[in-house]
Amino acid sequence: MYPASFAVTVPDRTALVVAGSGDAVTYAALDDRSARLAGLLYAAGLRPGDTLLIACGNDVRWGEVFWAARRSGLHLAAVNRHLSAAELVPMTEDARPAAVVAGGAGIATALDDALARAGVPVPAVRLVIGPDVPSGWTGHDAAVAAAPRLPRDAETTGGRILWSSGTTGRPKPFRVAPTGGHPADGPVRSAALMRSLGFRTEPTGPGEAPDVLLVAGPAYHAGPLGFLQSVQEVGGTVVLMERFEPEAALAAIERYRVTHSQWVPTMFVRLLRLPDEVRNRYDLSSHRVAVHGAAPCPPETKRAVLDWWGPIVHEYYGSSEGYGRTTIGPHEWRERPGSVGRPAGSTVHVADADGRPLGPGEVGAVWFARPGAAEPQRRPDGTADLAATPGWGTAGDLGHVDADGYLYLDGRSGHTIITGGVNVYPREVEDVLLPHPEVADAAVVGLPAPEFGERVVAVVVPAADTDRTGLADRLVAHCRARLAGFKTPREVRLVESLPRSDAGKVRMGELRASLVPEPAGSRPWS
Repeated sequence: MYPASFAVTVPDRTALVVAGSGDAVTYAALDDRSARLAGLLYAAGLRPGDTLLIACGNDVRWGEVFWAARRSGLHLAAVNRHLSAAELVPMTEDARPAAVVAGGAGIATALDDALARAGVPVPAVRLVIGPDVPSGWTGHDAAVAAAPRLPRDAETTGGRILWSSGTTGRPKPFRVAPTGGHPADGPVRSAALMRSLGFRTEPTGPGEAPDVLLVAGPAYHAGPLGFLQSVQEVGGTVVLMERFEPEAALAAIERYRVTHSQWVPTMFVRLLRLPDEVRNRYDLSSHRVAVHGAAPCPPETKRAVLDWWGPIVHEYYGSSEGYGRTTIGPHEWRERPGSVGRPAGSTVHVADADGRPLGPGEVGAVWFARPGAAEPQRRPDGTADLAATPGWGTAGDLGHVDADGYLYLDGRSGHTIITGGVNVYPREVEDVLLPHPEVADAAVVGLPAPEFGERVVAVVVPAADTDRTGLADRLVAHCRARLAGFKTPREVRLVESLPRSDAGKVRMGELRASLVPEPAGSRPWS
């Protein structure tokens, strides 16, 4: 199913609404505008397999751009609108877009610069949203309104290009090729995952109450974009927040009678810091399912959200590249706090650096194998090249499984701290720091140490109105009471912010670079 189907059955149902402004589009309008944009692109010479790039904030036009590409056989390439021209260069090199949609004159200018630096031909279509239209660009709304619809019998299902979050180095592109066939005939995206997370996977018609999904993060990331697609494939309503603000999120749940929501753990931390009178001000009775992913969630934080919202919090883990996923529901998590669940539609494996399988409780690289994946070709000593094995993939995370096959994440490959020959996984230290009431955000890294090789360093953003005097000592004492001595930070550095992506992940390369030389406000101890 796709918007054209619901334009017939429930034409006046809201397909997408922007929470703050209230800007909304019905299924009838979404179908018409996406078909007209598809017709505009076809008239300009774009054909199945070409790429439409969008760099835009959470705007009401996201649905029409997505579905225009989806019904035209195009790759939709979604990029972060906050990137500079220099940062956009590798993405324009990868995508080589035949059309671009920019969410404002500033990002349009940056895209022009990036395309020129990359040596990529000027796209046939350049549309900009908003009143300021740079030279060479066309106003999006007027162009779409004047375009003819792409005929229904000319429609074919498109694909996408997304990029890994780029926590270090150049972002890695991955493509989902156009599948062909008519978009009305395709299955619901990730139907098994959606069902496991409490989403409806059957189309809703007249007289039925649809799912209403609150998307608090940016639509250009894989998770929010995937949920937007899946919910609109069954006739649901998507509520986009222009930007995440904790109280505004609660207000949106009440105002739009949100049934489902999607979060990253840093949002939970900010929600939990709201005063009780604010938390209790809003009617959240419609809220049936809250889903989180993208980054590890400290168990204490998740437990607090469960205590507040009840047993509605579900979690998923996987890679944007689609190697595999795990899911865990609220009752399972209560029994196994810290787990990200068991695999859904794939198998999960933990292996050492040489590809040997590891047993329950042993920490190694987390690998997924798709259904029908090849068996690794193992050497006599058990080693194998898993990266070269068809159907196998990893997101670069470290973890372990328990005896029942539940996966636990321990950190990122390459982020493990080795101090005095002993491994320290930053996540277990971060899980102790983040719930502390005087901590707004925290990350843990290893920095060189003459005697032990590396020392554990906590980089902390103090909570608002925190007295920083003696804060480092208080945090060290807090960690020492809960962690082994070798895991306790040897140094606490206080900073104003951490370099996090919009998906909630710390950009480790940028963080490490910022730690040399030592900033004012750090507090080493011995």
